Amino acid sequence: MEERMVSADMQSADDSIEQRVRPQQLAQYIGQEKVKKNLDVFIEAAKMREECLDHVLLYGPPGLGKTTLSGIIAAEMGVQMRTTSGPAIERPGDLAAILTALEPGDVLFIDEIHRLNRVVEEVLYPAMEDFCIDIVIGKGPAARSVRLDLPPFTLVGATTRAGMLSAPLRDRFGVLARLEYYTEAELALIVKRTAEIFDTVIEDAAAIEVARRSRGTPRIANRLLRRVRDFAQVKGDGTVSLDVAVDALQQLQVDRLGLDHIDHKLLYGMIENYRGGPVGLETISATIGEEPETIEDVYEPYLLQIGFIQRTPRGRVVTPACYEHFQLEGPEQ
Repeated sequence: MEERMVSADMQSADDSIEQRVRPQQLAQYIGQEKVKKNLDVFIEAAKMREECLDHVLLYGPPGLGKTTLSGIIAAEMGVQMRTTSGPAIERPGDLAAILTALEPGDVLFIDEIHRLNRVVEEVLYPAMEDFCIDIVIGKGPAARSVRLDLPPFTLVGATTRAGMLSAPLRDRFGVLARLEYYTEAELALIVKRTAEIFDTVIEDAAAIEVARRSRGTPRIANRLLRRVRDFAQVKGDGTVSLDVAVDALQQLQVDRLGLDHIDHKLLYGMIENYRGGPVGLETISATIGEEPETIEDVYEPYLLQIGFIQRTPRGRVVTPACYEHFQLEGPEQ
């Protein structure tokens, strides 16, 4: 019994730290300056009119803070946030149960909204536009449609694939915000803020080094900081110095550009097996043993951004910059 109580306390402490790592207000949120400035105006205008904020679509690569930003929107509006995801809403009845449980002004956050079932999506249209839903009761000739009024609410949708959203759904969002990759300076600030929450001392140079290898993504920066902190505590005096950070990141197989062993496996696979391409996504997937969706959503966006691969009509191609990074000779023309 005592062990379970200790475990519960530890879990509670972990949850508390996680909650503190996520900013609670726009003023605490680092980066995404254009998105923040616009949201600040829209939120203030909605509060002045005593209305709900218009529906918001947040899109961009994973790990850039879409969930955190939705929580901030709810906090700034002074309302509760209800959270679900596209794949979790399987039937119209599931969505109806969620919508009818909302309080006036609540924020409903739907992650991976591009994965909503089409039938469910059609139920969502009148809910977003007119704050009502039509439910069919009964079957066959006895079936009848009942319209239920909903309290005004704000839908915040998040997606890594805005292009997969249907046009009718996308057009019903009044605010569209694309989240961009973070700069090294912004990530360094995030790393130092998180280190302070973790009660960890980190040198400025070490924070910059962690930021440099974080692929422009706060989620990765915070994850790397956790692991670097482990090395500092076990192999040092607890302070994260530049030497400790570099050694830990090398042990984690994260190179100076933030490429990990999967990135290396992907790029070397293209170079060694297919002379740098062109090669199709399915072929790359089979070669390295990763799902095509994972490659396309998690690994490929960063490799495209830093110019290590290109998409062509015939497939993916490794660029000269990639060969230079690995100190390899490019294929003969």
